[in-house]
Amino acid sequence: ILLSSLPYAIDAPFNSYQRQHEPLCLADTRVNLLKEIYSWADGEDERLIFWLNGLAGTGKSTIARTVARNFFDKKRLGASFFFSRGGGDVSHAHKFVTSIAVQLARSIPDLHQLWHELVLRPLSKLNPATGRPSYILIVDALDECANETDIRVLLHLLAEVRVLTNIRLRIFLTSRPELPIRHGFSQIPLGGHRDFVLHNIAPSIVDHDIYLFLKSNLGEIREERHLDASWPGETIIRYMVKIASGLFIWAATACRFIREGKRFAAKRLDMIIRESRSALTAPEKHLDQIYFTVLRQSVSSEYTDDEKEELYSL
Repeated sequence: ILLSSLPYAIDAPFNSYQRQHEPLCLADTRVNLLKEIYSWADGEDERLIFWLNGLAGTGKSTIARTVARNFFDKKRLGASFFFSRGGGDVSHAHKFVTSIAVQLARSIPDLHQLWHELVLRPLSKLNPATGRPSYILIVDALDECANETDIRVLLHLLAEVRVLTNIRLRIFLTSRPELPIRHGFSQIPLGGHRDFVLHNIAPSIVDHDIYLFLKSNLGEIREERHLDASWPGETIIRYMVKIASGLFIWAATACRFIREGKRFAAKRLDMIIRESRSALTAPEKHLDQIYFTVLRQSVSSEYTDDEKEELYSL
């Protein structure tokens, strides 16, 4: 079979062109979790699937990209498929198997040959020259695959990697804990996977990581815009951590909004702080508030009316 003839989702890999600017975990964040994932991947745990599940905005995809980059750099990433709702070929599973097969063929020496025919059978025929090589397959945001039947089928197929004896293929998978996925995992034989609930990590650890993220990003903005050395200040950063309520997506959205304000970066931070003071309730309310602020300011152009008026007066 010619690999070039197989249908392939070009945006599936973690390092595809469309994902080139998506972030990895900041240094010194998610330290314990990443250590646990890497220990599982490199260890002898018989549970070949690691299911990282968590609520929206808790950072699953960033963690998945970080894990993928780590093993890619070690030349041990077999393949990756990052689902995305509304993302064309990566919003469904029609090209999942062939995309994985093409990437595996490029990653693993001597692999030249749909799941059993293109993945398991060729892998089972490998005769490694030294030992039992280990590769990892990354599947991100499985819940964003549009067809629930496809989700259950994919989980069943992925579990079949346990039949391989000459090569060890680990599968790191992220998703929200939605019913079709929970049901699919319940059909996997006992001991076939391990799971980690991201939003159950101690809040103090998550807040520390968000603090480091905000401090780093706001520090970069301060340098870019030549703001006062004391900006934004420890009190403001700590307050933003409180507003984020454990959601990395809030922190990332806030920093992006502030950075895109360019010369008005400081004013945009003030706007976020001011409008958040009336919304110190549930985390999803904070997320709604930050999205509302961003959307309200960016519907028509890069700058708000007040910002344009100030810009024109310079």
